[in-house]
Amino acid sequence: MQEWEPHTISTVETVDPGPVAALAALFDNGLAAPEPGDDLPRLWHWVALPRWPVSSQIGADGHPLRGTFLPPIDLPRRMFAGGEVNWHNDLHLGETVARVTRVRSVTEKSGRSGRLVLVVVETHLYREGGELAVEERQDLIYREAGQPTDTAAPTAEAAVLTPAGGPFRRESETTWDFVTDPTLLMRFSSATSNAHRIHYDWPYATRVEGYPGLVVHGPLLTLAAAEVQRLGDRPGRPVRLRHRNRAPLFCGQAARFRAQPTAQGLSVALFGPGGEDAGPRALVEIDVDRRR
Repeated sequence: MQEWEPHTISTVETVDPGPVAALAALFDNGLAAPEPGDDLPRLWHWVALPRWPVSSQIGADGHPLRGTFLPPIDLPRRMFAGGEVNWHNDLHLGETVARVTRVRSVTEKSGRSGRLVLVVVETHLYREGGELAVEERQDLIYREAGQPTDTAAPTAEAAVLTPAGGPFRRESETTWDFVTDPTLLMRFSSATSNAHRIHYDWPYATRVEGYPGLVVHGPLLTLAAAEVQRLGDRPGRPVRLRHRNRAPLFCGQAARFRAQPTAQGLSVALFGPGGEDAGPRALVEIDVDRRR
């Protein structure tokens, strides 16, 4: 860590229609799939601008090796903890953008589960001509592994999607159930070039990192929460989105999104098994602002 120094990565990329079509097919929620030239839905740049590191740069956990762009942290568990996205201009499917990414800070802490390191990554996306389109901060947490287990998460074996439906199940004007299974996780990993083994490798997830089952991707849950505001057909394009991933959801566990209007836009929270009766703290929360 003492010898590592942060550096900036600048690339020119295309807002790729392929992964966008894959995400639209994965959600299968009745909304039209974006086509070339269309405005990109909010947060979908996570899918439209995937990075595929070469195989020799992949570590044992499936993530790119640390010590180059990301610091050489020796803690095995990596968690997508949250962040904030600000939109200054729309992105369009098929256009060329410049991406500038850097590590803004690295902070070592001690928590209830032991050592942890918080890494803050900052990204700016510019349209042709130099217009700033997206300004983003992502918070990544690295922590110690849990105790290995051979015990499955209670509902993981029942994780089966019915042939007639996608992952969203509308229950009321403000609530949607969200159903996950291993196929959904595999397809999202493929669409986003996310090779982290906790999402598809059961023995690794349970016996190496100590989870009770496959872990649903944090970005998938955040994207799904943002999709709820589109499904609600609320007016106005979001200009800011703050997201917090507080606890993991395991594949096949019951999950429900609840939407609540706010003065600035909309708040969406995801509750796991037991729903809000299990406690007021949501697994994932987003706040969507339609005005600054």
